[in-house]
Amino acid sequence: MNLSTTIAGVQFPGCIMNAAGARCVTQAELEALGRSRACAIVTKSMTLEPRQGNPEPRYYGFPSGSINSMGLPNLGYRAYAKLIPELKRFGKPVIASVAGLCEADFISIATVINESQPDLVEVNLSCPNIPGKPQIGYDAEASERLLARVRKVLTVPMGVKLPPYFDPVHQEQMVPVLERTGVQFLSLINSVGNGLVVDPVSETVVIKPKGGFGGLGGPLIKPVALANVRAFWKLFGGRLPIIGTGGVVTGTDIFEHLLCGASAVQIGTVLVDEGLAAFDRLEQELAAVLEAKGYGSVEACRGKLKEL
Repeated sequence: MNLSTTIAGVQFPGCIMNAAGARCVTQAELEALGRSRACAIVTKSMTLEPRQGNPEPRYYGFPSGSINSMGLPNLGYRAYAKLIPELKRFGKPVIASVAGLCEADFISIATVINESQPDLVEVNLSCPNIPGKPQIGYDAEASERLLARVRKVLTVPMGVKLPPYFDPVHQEQMVPVLERTGVQFLSLINSVGNGLVVDPVSETVVIKPKGGFGGLGGPLIKPVALANVRAFWKLFGGRLPIIGTGGVVTGTDIFEHLLCGASAVQIGTVLVDEGLAAFDRLEQELAAVLEAKGYGSVEACRGKLKEL
């Protein structure tokens, strides 16, 4: 069974990797990903300066998913720039996730990270914009301005991680932006923001930051993730590689992402909850599903979702 895939001209030995944010902050975590069955090493979304992140508890898992308000804890881009060449020894692609607290941050980070030559750069457009403004990915003009500037300083393939879109108009507005700025792959989706989980026993919220509000992940967001993967697959006519993220807990979940048009998937909630063994299990489950369905590869079923 061939589970390998190609994204923006880069060969991946499999199709399951970590999502930026899940067990990928420290050098030890990144090296553990390198030794695991993950098909790539995706760094935590990096900022200019190191960040401790929000006060704990800031992550909470529950039966249908998870909620978090991590606050971008990371080592700072200079540390990741030094680590990336070392991570290449594991023989799998390294994806640098670039974030920023303002537009200028993205340019500074991308310029230095490009010199360390990751295989791909994932620009996180789900980061906060200036106070009072929406996430950058919800502002087509700001997204285009930012991506055009980042593209100029990169020599490696550039992709974007987008927030969930709930209206087809927003997806349609982003397509020309992504085309004009030379985006080469998409990661869909980031967590579904502004959720709230309540503990009825203690009568409290379950995470501390922001009064308990946070981003949702895990099984409950899978339909939203699949919808965005499918929408962008169709809007681009299958031309742009997509990494599906959201609700992957079983091999069947991965198969659904592939059917909708994904070339690979990233895992977050299940990786946090289950650990690195999740990669082995999911790989075996996906291979079994594909074999049962009569597909010999990831590529063979990509985008093959039937409509009624």
